[in-house]
Formats: sequence, C-alpha cells, structure tokens
Amino acid sequence: MVRGSMLEKLKESLATCPVVKFGDYQYFVHPITDGIPEGDPEVLEEVVDAIVKTMNLDCDKIVTAESMGFPLASALSLRTGIPYVFIRKRKYDLPGEISLVQTTGYSGSDMFINFINRGDRVVFVDDVLSTGGTLKAIIIALRQMGAEIVDVLTVFEKVGKREELERELDIEIKTLLPVEVVDGKVVIR
Repeated sequence: MVRGSMLEKLKESLATCPVVKFGDYQYFVHPITDGIPEGDPEVLEEVVDAIVKTMNLDCDKIVTAESMGFPLASALSLRTGIPYVFIRKRKYDLPGEISLVQTTGYSGSDMFINFINRGDRVVFVDDVLSTGGTLKAIIIALRQMGAEIVDVLTVFEKVGKREELERELDIEIKTLLPVEVVDGKVVIR
C-alpha cells in the first residue's frame, strides 16, 4: 500500500461522498469511481501525481478497465507518454481479441481485451479495489495473453481483499487510499 501525508484534496473529497446500497453491498459514489458528482481537476491531478510517483514507468502500455479507469489511464498516458489500452464491455471482433468474465460486489459482465501482445510489459490501473473480481479476471487474462504485469495500482482500496488477492495472484497491488464504508460514511483507514 502506498501511504503518505499527500492526497489531502482526495481525502477531503471523501467527506461528502454519498453511500448507496446495491443489495447488501455498500457503494460510495465519488468522481474518481463514478464520474459523479462533477470531478475536481485538482483532485484528479493529485491522484495522477501520486500514481506516477509510485508506478513502474518501465512498461509498454497502461491498461485499465471500463469505465472509471478511463480518466486515470488517459491522464497517466498524457503525463508519461506511455500508450494506454482500455478493456471494454463491448465485443469488437478484432484480431486477437479475448473475452473474460468479471464479477463485482454488485454485478457481473463480459469484458474484452484488444491490442495486448505477448511480451508486453503492462501496468494495470483502476479506480477502486473492492471485491477483487474484476482485477482477478483481468490479471489472469493478461497473463494468458503472455503479457507481463509490472505494476498494479488502484486509487481506493475497500479494506479486506488486497492481501488475499496479492497472495492468490502472486503480485503486489499498490493502493493510494484504504477506505471502508461504516454507518453510511466513507472512513479512511
């Protein structure tokens, strides 16, 4: 886990996050994780700065999943000059496309990976690590494609899954901010 006295704007932005329920799953709504309410460019810049300081820049591609990883990967690509690849929820039937099934705490869907080649060194970036279903499916699929995952970074980590996933996938998962939903509020851990 990445920690520090930085990320003050990100921490402040959590104070007013609404929490909604999908069945038994408590979901916090934040511009970084949902694109609503409107995003503050200073918060996004702070997050991107923190990721760039911790990510392995010795990579060929920045990879993320639809949809909330898109602003992160785009901004990181602009900052570093490293190309980005979006894992999509729509099938395009392009050469080399592979599909995977991802399951989250509140839904599941098919996802499709294009333009990852055997031997590519990739950094996977996402908005939040919650149940780990999406991350696990993507890491397994990327490895099956012959990609080398050189780094995995998420902005938020809902406490409780990271260590288990790290052991299971034999990979370090860097997170900027561990959070937990307690009594309808987001708490930084």
